Amino acid sequence: MLPHRCRRVLRRAGLLAAAGSLLGACALHRAPAPSGAALPAERIAAIVASPERSAADRGNDLRRKPGEMLAFIGVRPGMVALDLSASGGYTTELLARAIGPGGVVYGQSAPRAAARTPPPVPEGGPPASVPTDGMPAAAPPPRPPSPVALAEREQRLLGAGVAAARIVPVVRNFEDPVLPEAQGRLDLVTLMFNYHDLGFLGVDRGAMNRAIFRALKPGGFYVIADHAGRPGTGISESGTLHRIEEAFLRREVEAAGFQLVGQGDFLRNPADPRDRNIPHPLQPKDQFVLKFVKP
Repeated sequence: MLPHRCRRVLRRAGLLAAAGSLLGACALHRAPAPSGAALPAERIAAIVASPERSAADRGNDLRRKPGEMLAFIGVRPGMVALDLSASGGYTTELLARAIGPGGVVYGQSAPRAAARTPPPVPEGGPPASVPTDGMPAAAPPPRPPSPVALAEREQRLLGAGVAAARIVPVVRNFEDPVLPEAQGRLDLVTLMFNYHDLGFLGVDRGAMNRAIFRALKPGGFYVIADHAGRPGTGISESGTLHRIEEAFLRREVEAAGFQLVGQGDFLRNPADPRDRNIPHPLQPKDQFVLKFVKP
């Protein structure tokens, strides 16, 4: 549990932009090395079925397939992980539950800036324009800043007595997303369905990927999931169709020194024409999951 004095400082100061540094300084410890075995299928199923998980997260499970995702990632107890673009923390919490109390999960979000418009669809959330009952969908309620959402998730886990890894909010630019204390200590980095957003946000993706490469231990994994674009489109449709060409993403990540070691097909939909944000006729988006390793 985070020291009480750290939480008191954050509550009184309200300095969300400094939350990552404060929490990292207060909470960081030398986590033991992760155990060699990935979680068995029965443990993953129990995590997904945990009764204290929120209704919103359970709703997202229908299209996110968290069991398959955790198995593909190969989460091990005691890992030190970074969830890039953590937003509301759907993936962050799953990782914390899977990694357990011997590890830590950093949830990164970028400082809010007028020059960078936040993605219109939150990480893990449904498009606001998709009706659910035949009527136009209502505008979603305002989202709390990511550090607040992550802190709330950790408090709920603690209140429910869940043996989870600590969740540490980190507010840093994408180009430099890792706290100094975590450099060279990361076993895992995830980026779920938001790599494409980095295009219209103007992020230097090469600098980000190189920073992640430096921060991972040798043998550490970088797992990216995103919405598939058509061949030849690159990242040009990031702000319109919210898609990215898989081969383009792979080339960018491999340019930082990573090697591709796995491709997950559990979110693929070959019937998606990939020419709209929301496929027509209405159906699941074609999505890819890539697993890279630092040699």
